Amino acid sequence: MNKDASRPAFVLPAKEGGWQMLVRAQPGAKKSEFSGIMDGRLRVRLAAPAVENKANRALLAFVAKALGLRGSKVTLLSGETGREKRLHIAADVEPDWSRLSPFPTPE
Repeated sequence: MNKDASRPAFVLPAKEGGWQMLVRAQPGAKKSEFSGIMDGRLRVRLAAPAVENKANRALLAFVAKALGLRGSKVTLLSGETGREKRLHIAADVEPDWSRLSPFPTPE
């Protein structure tokens, strides 16, 4: 089954297998949540502060949990010190991207 049509714009196939996800992180929020799409990236508010890599660890754990994956399956490819990040999602089967809510579903 080809899921390309239902894959959101912020998810790209990775050259090394799996998928890449473009994210814009906002640390220091009241609660962790997905908050929409901005410039082709999934916006994620994080309750963790942006100190000592806490926000990055929280982001990886939050995305992994939302996709129903083990934490080790989501890694940071780039953007360690910035808000715009590129994640690698390693999974044998394509995750259900609709679990990343809010998420625009194709009609």
